[in-house]
Formats: sequence, C-alpha cells, structure tokens
Amino acid sequence: MKNIFTLFLSIILLYACSPKEEIPDTLPMKVAKAYGFDNFDQVNSIAYTWNVQRDSVTVFSRYWKWNIKDSTVDYSGPDTTFTYSLTADSLPKQDGAFINDKYWAMMPFQLAWDTGYTYEVEENVSSPIGGQNSTKLTILYQSGEPKASGMGYTPGDAYDLFLDENNMIIEWVFRRGNGPEGRPTTWEQVETHGPLKFVTTHKNAEGNRTLWISDIKVD
Repeated sequence: MKNIFTLFLSIILLYACSPKEEIPDTLPMKVAKAYGFDNFDQVNSIAYTWNVQRDSVTVFSRYWKWNIKDSTVDYSGPDTTFTYSLTADSLPKQDGAFINDKYWAMMPFQLAWDTGYTYEVEENVSSPIGGQNSTKLTILYQSGEPKASGMGYTPGDAYDLFLDENNMIIEWVFRRGNGPEGRPTTWEQVETHGPLKFVTTHKNAEGNRTLWISDIKVD
C-alpha cells in the first residue's frame, strides 16, 4: 500500500509542476478538469465528513483531513481520533476507509491521479436512474495485487460514469470485479470550495439519500 501512495503523491507533484497545456486531452482528464483539477496546485489540504444514511437515519460519519503537502491524514470517527503518515511502512486499518471515502469525494480527480486503468466511451446512453441522455465512461482497473505500482486502489473493479454535456458526473455504477451488475447512485448538488468542485449528495434508484459529503474545507 505504501507503494501506491508513493506513486500517487508523485503524480500529484508532477501535475502541479507541469504546464497546464501538457495535461492529456482524454475524456477522463476532461472530467477531472471539469471539477477543477487544473487548479489543484493551489490546494494544500482537503477536509470533509463522509456520511452514510439508511432508512432516513444517519448510521455512520467519518471526518478526514488530507494534508497533501506533508502526506498525512487526520481521522476522526466513532472509535478514535488520530493522524497518520501516508508514507509510513505500516498504515492503520482506517486507511482502507480513507481510500473508500476519497473515491466518493474525489473520483473526478482519481481519474487524473490513477494510472492503472483502461477506459471505454459510449455516446448517447440513458443513465440508469434518471434516464438522462449521457456519455458513458467506463473505467476498468487492472487486476493484480493492490500494492502493485500503478494498479490504483481497486484492482479489477469497474466504474461506469454517466456524464452530462459539461463532463460532469450525473450518476455512476460501481461493479466489483468488473461483474455485470452494480448498484447505481446519483451524483447531485455540486458545491465549490476554493478552486475545486465537489458532489455532495448520492441517492439510490428509490430516491433515498444513502451517502453524502459535508463539512468540506479546502485550504
């Protein structure tokens, strides 16, 4: 896992130091840029709370602050509060939750940071929940050990992203192990914090809010 974060942080520094015209003009990068990726060099830290709701009851919340420049993470949950280094030889068990929650909060940026995936594009596809005409961008992570360089955080898994005309995500489907079925959720309520945009609300096909991001702060 340490190798993943070393590569991941190197990619951030590479893009921060590169001229903006050198950013690849692929659809995944266009999605990242739609959320402000080309301004990421202005960001020192990102804080947010990840919340889960079932049957209109909040059942879980986790607070994170990712200190990008010094490669540390502040965590606060129902069990404990502490800070850890992403470059440490041994990472705490909560690091798995950090990875999961960061994909919900920052998936557009992961498209720029991650290297171990292929993608396919299909035009004029109806989104699974709202039936909106969209561009379907399928992200498929390579199979292999999670610690392998360039493998991303979810080896072998697939994400179907349904994009509007501005390359913003309106819905997505996560498919574990690139299986044929997945659970679609919406991407709603875009908020701007500093130079970045975040989607804060996710609903299931029944229209119930299942997950949301709150207390966002970008420095």
